[in-house]
Amino acid sequence: MSTKEAKEAKEEDSSSSISNTATTVTTFTSTLSFQRTQSWSTASSSGEEQQKFEEELIPPDNFNMVSNWVYRSSFPKKKNFAFLKKLGLKSILTLILEEYPEQNMKFLKANDIKFFQFEIAGNKEPFCHIPEDKICAALAVILDRRNHPILIHCNKGKHRTGCLIGCLRKLQRWTYTSIFDEYRRFSHPKSRSMDQQFIELFDVSQVWKLIDRNYVPNWDVLGCPW
Repeated sequence: MSTKEAKEAKEEDSSSSISNTATTVTTFTSTLSFQRTQSWSTASSSGEEQQKFEEELIPPDNFNMVSNWVYRSSFPKKKNFAFLKKLGLKSILTLILEEYPEQNMKFLKANDIKFFQFEIAGNKEPFCHIPEDKICAALAVILDRRNHPILIHCNKGKHRTGCLIGCLRKLQRWTYTSIFDEYRRFSHPKSRSMDQQFIELFDVSQVWKLIDRNYVPNWDVLGCPW
């Protein structure tokens, strides 16, 4: 096989991975988003049965599955809590600069969910730049299966989250064509060239130094150096 044919085959594999992930998420969210579970109770005084419905399950905006047990979204609101509870999350990783809201912290505590915060400003030229050390540390959290299932989010789930996921895709040996296609899908209608440049220049070798090889996820596409 020529070098050109090998490159095209690799891009087709990555594109297929995106398509399969999207199909899985569509099925997953259509099942959870609009599901209502019923519970029945009998009133002790009258003996009449009363039907009670749990809150409708609503995913956060820009919600999607990244890889097995890893999800991404915009900032979760109170109306999304029932949905997140169904995911059985062990961890939430946020990239926002602001203090986490009290109602969100109460939800985490009530459901025994670990909280990771890596404060990253938006990559808006020419004044703000994404710190590589924080991206490396965040990736180390994601690549520890003891933290799974995990949800990753910023405010809108577009740019900062897109940068982090783009760097994760490099660790998963995706082609740049597939990485940037995914980034643009979630950052629509406003993609940032600085974000894409950051992903392209990011040195994935720095991440492996922070990872415990005993707890790396069992992902076939993950390019472990060991």
